[in-house]
Amino acid sequence: MIVVDTNVVAAFYLPGPHSLAAHSLRTQDPDWIAPWLWRSEFRNVLAGYLRRGALTFARALAIQQEAEGLLAGAEYEVDSVRVLELVQASRCTAYDCEFVALAMAMGTRLVTLDRPLREAFPAHTSPLTSD
Repeated sequence: MIVVDTNVVAAFYLPGPHSLAAHSLRTQDPDWIAPWLWRSEFRNVLAGYLRRGALTFARALAIQQEAEGLLAGAEYEVDSVRVLELVQASRCTAYDCEFVALAMAMGTRLVTLDRPLREAFPAHTSPLTSD
């Protein structure tokens, strides 16, 4: 089991330079989990694609539904105190710290493309790809 952040989910569903790595990760470890926050962040990613005309509304909706199916039963609430402790100990956003807090609570690692997040919490994160 691993925590994946929204950029990993986006790489899995949307073509880009990290798509192959996201698919490989899913093959290696198919047990993905995330905090509930991932849904809002992913909708925001899809909104950008919609606004640029890179996705139709129907396709964006289908991708959101497919991603929600992928993580169904694997979404968690995180402890607010823990999130704020992580914020205080770093320069990371509370959004990013939610993913780290979940990884810590579940005794696993967060896989992310976010280098500053990995640098702030190296014991609890892993890169999706080598930078």
